[in-house]
Amino acid sequence: MYLNDVFTVTANLAGLPGASVPAGYDKQGLPLGLQLLAKPFDEETMFKGMFALEQAAGANKRPKEWWG
Repeated sequence: MYLNDVFTVTANLAGLPGASVPAGYDKQGLPLGLQLLAKPFDEETMFKGMFALEQAAGANKRPKEWWG
């Protein structure tokens, strides 16, 4: 479980706001994510960037069934 969050620890220790946002799909139709970080207390800019990425990536689409 430690390796699952190894890339988020430094932002947490530095007190930076961060979030993961859908950023498109791979060749198999599975979703990909992108982590955004912002300056301290600048969540508004981060949310605007997240919204722009979601719109550009078509985040409202659903992936194909990978188990079928």
